[in-house]
Amino acid sequence: MNKPFSQACENNKQPILTILTKVFSNTKHVLEIGSGTGQHALFFSQHLPHLTWQTSDLSTNHQGINLWLDDASWANVHRPIAIDLNKAWLMPKGNLRVDGIYTANTLHIISWPLVIKFFEGIEKILASKAKVCIYGPFNYQEKFTSESNANFDLWLKERDVNSGIRDIEAILLLTSSAGLNLIDDYAMPANNRLLVFSKI
Repeated sequence: MNKPFSQACENNKQPILTILTKVFSNTKHVLEIGSGTGQHALFFSQHLPHLTWQTSDLSTNHQGINLWLDDASWANVHRPIAIDLNKAWLMPKGNLRVDGIYTANTLHIISWPLVIKFFEGIEKILASKAKVCIYGPFNYQEKFTSESNANFDLWLKERDVNSGIRDIEAILLLTSSAGLNLIDDYAMPANNRLLVFSKI
């Protein structure tokens, strides 16, 4: 089986790493939610050797992630755990609390009820002062930030009517309920953003 490959991951990994290097400078345990192909996990764990990077995804995606992790010669990236937003999260080592969350290109793929469950889930496992990094496209004041994002949203809804680019204002209501404060909102390549939150 060939390793799954995302060109978008290759394109955005370095700009994201530049920010994660600062945000996660004092972080020890990062849970990546929706590791996808595994490319980000492999790259970030290599360049952030001070932290433990825990991959996760639906069980159907674990084989592809593991193919990427088979290339890792470093011990700080862990094999994926199964996280299904429709179910209770089974964290490794019992009730482990993490001080970092990373997710990329997930909130516009899943349905809005699952976005709500995402924030309900991370609230339960985050340690105090934990950092949460969310990468992807967002709307501001219910408006697309670019024509390409508007076209992307149409493509998403044709594929799944329950998906779509989320309004930042709606996301901030959820993060506030989860005890998260927005501390940075970075403009990223290809009309994406990287939102950084801190747990109260």
